[in-house]
Amino acid sequence: MLSTDEAIITIAAVIGGTMLTRFLPFVIFYRNRTTPLSIKYLGNVLPTAIIALLVVYSLKDTVILSGNHGFPEVISTTVTILLHVWKRNMLLSIAAGTITHMLLLQYIFSS
Repeated sequence: MLSTDEAIITIAAVIGGTMLTRFLPFVIFYRNRTTPLSIKYLGNVLPTAIIALLVVYSLKDTVILSGNHGFPEVISTTVTILLHVWKRNMLLSIAAGTITHMLLLQYIFSS
């Protein structure tokens, strides 16, 4: 259990860290300064890399040699990809893939 002083210090540190990460880009890249090519490159590459990392992380424990052989994961991942290619709406495709996965696990591939 944190004491009152420790809780205040912790909250202040979290607030300070959040404000620093939110305001620092505006201080570094003010209006008249051009954005470095390395930062533009990271802005183009990181979203895809993060999504790929999340896909690998979420599928890492899928066992294809027993149980439902990963069919719910394959089906819901396919739904997510196809819907995203069709509509180009990340929120819609992720929500539909998640709902598809949950419905498959609860009603089709339940043990």
